[in-house]
Amino acid sequence: MIIRAETLADRPAALSVIEAAFGSPGKARPIEAALLEQLWECPAYLPELSLVAEDDDGVVCGYVITTRARIGEVSSLGLGPIGVLPSQQGRGVGRLLVDGSIERAAGLGEVSLVLLGSPSFYGRFGFVRADVRGVLPPEPAWGEDFMIRALGESPIPTGPFRYAEPFDGL
Repeated sequence: MIIRAETLADRPAALSVIEAAFGSPGKARPIEAALLEQLWECPAYLPELSLVAEDDDGVVCGYVITTRARIGEVSSLGLGPIGVLPSQQGRGVGRLLVDGSIERAAGLGEVSLVLLGSPSFYGRFGFVRADVRGVLPPEPAWGEDFMIRALGESPIPTGPFRYAEPFDGL
């Protein structure tokens, strides 16, 4: 398994991963797919922090996008959507993508990484409920699923969180 920064050529495969991970046969296209396309065109998109997972045959089997976000007036990062092909789920691909995202963002001196996801999964990576750290979700109902992780020694800023603009349309 290889985890690497995405390239423009990876976009069709990355979109297919997100559609497969969030979609259901016979259902409408998942909103995460449309969101992903909008994020790629948004100034907040960070290609150097958006990662693909390639299996041993060079097939893209996992993807995560990272975008610039804000906590109050301080720069932060938003992680996701993240997805893994259903045939590859349960094999550690998601773990490798999250670990890679944390490592790369910390290496660039970023302060924090925020996501909306399962506490039982993301808690193992050091993510904690954001509101207990003083970071308020865009939607109060997100509660414990709105999570944050410090990426270095700097304190996490406090205040309302704002994802990249395409998230406003959800």
